[in-house]
Amino acid sequence: MTTPSRPDETGLSFTCVEAIAALPRKAWNALVGDDHPFLRHEFLDALEASGAVSPGTGWTPRHLAVWRGESLVGALPSYDKDHSCGEYVFDWGWADAWERAGGNYYPKALSAIPFTPAPGPRLALAPGEDRQAIMRLLADSWEKRDILSWHLLFADDAEVDDWRAARPNLIERKGVQFQWQDADFGDFDGFLAAMTSRRRKEIRRERRIVADQGLSLHRLEGEAIDDEALEHFYRCYQVTYMERGRQGYLNYAFFQRLRDSLPEALVLIQARLQGKPVAAALCLQGRHTLYGRYWGSEVMADCLHFEACYYQGIEHCLEKGLSHFDPGTQGEHKITRGFAPRLLRSLHYIADPRLHDAVARFCREEGVQVEAYCQHAEALLPFKR
Repeated sequence: MTTPSRPDETGLSFTCVEAIAALPRKAWNALVGDDHPFLRHEFLDALEASGAVSPGTGWTPRHLAVWRGESLVGALPSYDKDHSCGEYVFDWGWADAWERAGGNYYPKALSAIPFTPAPGPRLALAPGEDRQAIMRLLADSWEKRDILSWHLLFADDAEVDDWRAARPNLIERKGVQFQWQDADFGDFDGFLAAMTSRRRKEIRRERRIVADQGLSLHRLEGEAIDDEALEHFYRCYQVTYMERGRQGYLNYAFFQRLRDSLPEALVLIQARLQGKPVAAALCLQGRHTLYGRYWGSEVMADCLHFEACYYQGIEHCLEKGLSHFDPGTQGEHKITRGFAPRLLRSLHYIADPRLHDAVARFCREEGVQVEAYCQHAEALLPFKR
């Protein structure tokens, strides 16, 4: 942990912490709440303790902790990055352009959740703290460092607006994900009833195809996910990456630590053939939201991905009273299955005015296209008008 900054006129100071374990778990979790499991101390610690996030993998923790006296009143997960892998807001082109011009793009500062493109709050504050004052305090910390850039990824809209108010020179970049939201459907049949006849019949057909192949689906939560189930899931997870010719970002130690320290957040959807598990999707859940994150299969089976990664998640939300389902990035095929486009925003500080101006121009032009795409995708949703 770095030496605390000198308290400002309001009594606030901050430290830069090189391991989440150095910060008090209860105090951190009291700030972040329970609807965003990726912000939880246990999740971030599992990444670091397993070695998935470390200087050796290009992720050096530099978490920003805000203090009022000895009380933790603000927390922002942050890292120094030696590359742009595992972020899902791609700036490879920016890095290439700057390095061709003779500059050094890396290391860069990043406030995000590693390997996790799930929208949500990033800066967690105690009630009553001045959000703008703390944002200005933290912005000073990266602006005084000898780095080219800082990036805030997948923050929610209110936080993006607050950061831009605190630092108007931040560049905004837009993106799109597809997410499901409950509209008082009641149950899965109610969800289908809200759709056009054609799409309703198609989803029922896809679910029958899965059943006709002899596959059955089972949802395991928390402590019901035993070592055997977790080991099988991890084999499936690695299969997905091996098909692309590489290893997964996350190791088995990460998933094991997560299961042991945060079991209430885990939902494992398991596909079985003749009683034997053959595919698995691991989700995390908060108080209002299910997050679909990790998937893999040992078999080739028609429509199984749709069933395990989409329909089972929707059913789980409807049964458990969760209002949102975020199934992960990409995938226009989600639109016809009831996942609506959501416009996302990231923020980028770039110190050098030449690169800043070029990136700002690119993001403005890209943003027009993204907004048009989002409107077009909205019109393709399969619900009755």
